[in-house]
Amino acid sequence: MPFIIEKPRTIISPNLLKELEEYTSDQGQVVVHGIVRPQNESTFIRIWPTTFLFDQHSAHISELVHFEKISGFPVWTEVKSNTEFGFTLIFTGLPKSCVIFDLCEVIPQSNGFNIPSILRNEQDVYYLDFSGL
Repeated sequence: MPFIIEKPRTIISPNLLKELEEYTSDQGQVVVHGIVRPQNESTFIRIWPTTFLFDQHSAHISELVHFEKISGFPVWTEVKSNTEFGFTLIFTGLPKSCVIFDLCEVIPQSNGFNIPSILRNEQDVYYLDFSGL
C-alpha cells in the first residue's frame, strides 16, 4: 500500500529546496517527488498525461504539467529490483481552500498510480512512496 514519506532519506541541496519553494509559491504549482522500490523483481513504470490531483472538498482538479526521470505513456521506465528509483511530477496549483487531496492516474487499465487523502502542506511539495502499486 502506498504511503506518504514524512522524512525522506534523500538529501536535497538546501539551495535547491529554497529555489524550488520560491518557484512553487510564485507559480502556484504542486511538486510530487515519488519513489519506487521494487523488492524481488524488476518493474516497469510510466506516467500518463491523465494524472491529476483531486481536491476532496471541491470540484477542482490540478493537471500534470511536467515530469522528470519517468517515462510518459506509452514508453516504460524499468526499475531494477532491490533499488530505489526517484522521479518528480509537477501539477498546476491547488486552491487555497484545499486541505486534503488525492493523486490519481485516470487510465483504462489497472495498477495506475493512486494515493488518496494526501494532507496539504504549506510548501506544496510532497514525498510519496509509490511502491506496491
